[in-house]
Order: sequence, then C-alpha cells, then structure tokens
Amino acid sequence: MPTWDWAALAGEDLPEIVAIEEAAHSYPWSEAIFEDCLRAGYRLDGAFSRGQLIGYSVVMSVLDERHLLNLCVDPAVQRRGVGRFLLERLFESARAGGARCVILEVRAGNDAAIALYESAGFTEIGHRKAYYPAPGGREDARVMRCLL
Repeated sequence: MPTWDWAALAGEDLPEIVAIEEAAHSYPWSEAIFEDCLRAGYRLDGAFSRGQLIGYSVVMSVLDERHLLNLCVDPAVQRRGVGRFLLERLFESARAGGARCVILEVRAGNDAAIALYESAGFTEIGHRKAYYPAPGGREDARVMRCLL
C-alpha cells in the first residue's frame, strides 16, 4: 500500500488546495472560503506524495465533536486510499484532542464518498433537504456520524 506524508496546511498552500477543489467538484469552494476557514482556526490537513499535495481535509472543532467540512482528493489519485488516509489521520487527531465523534454532510448522490464513510464507521443520523447546489436545483445531504 502506498504511503503518504501528512501535514497541517496554511495560507501558502491555498493555490494547490483550490486547484484540487476545482478539479474535483462541479461547485467548488472558493479561495475566500478556505481563507475564512484558516482565519477561524479550523484545522486544514493535507496528504502529500513526494512533496505534492494530493488531498486535504477541513475540520471544525466544537466541544467534543469534530465536524468534517471538506475532504477532497485530487481526481488523478482518487480511489487509491488517500481519502481513507486522511480520515484515519483525522480520527487520530480527534481522539488525541478529546473528541468523541466526527460529524459530516455528504451529497446524497455521492456513492463513492458514502461508501468510504460507511466503511470507516460512519452511520447516517439525519438528512438535509436541498442542502447542496446541483444542476437544475438543489441536492439533499446525508448527515453522518462516527463515534470515536
């Protein structure tokens, strides 16, 4: 199995983060959203292969919960374990910080992400109607939680 490096991300990483975000999503977050996340003190972590950013996560801490706001892998390396690697690092840091669970929202139609989250121990705890922008309207979200 490939191994990757893991490190905290900062403002200088924004061009690479945004490039991956735009390559992976039809409705990507803007650079300003990532800047706001950094300013708010959210945790941005990256997976690196030979010094190149290949995926990242954005996590907000609320008391003993971690809210996974964004997990994205460069489309060129998707389905090779990078997303799972990022989730495992998130779980490690969350446990070390005293978190009891991780919560996320995922597009109801994102079968690959849902399969990853379920295989990592997430279960559905809710549903958000018309949560995400989508062609011709809005798409629902599944709210999922993993107890640590």
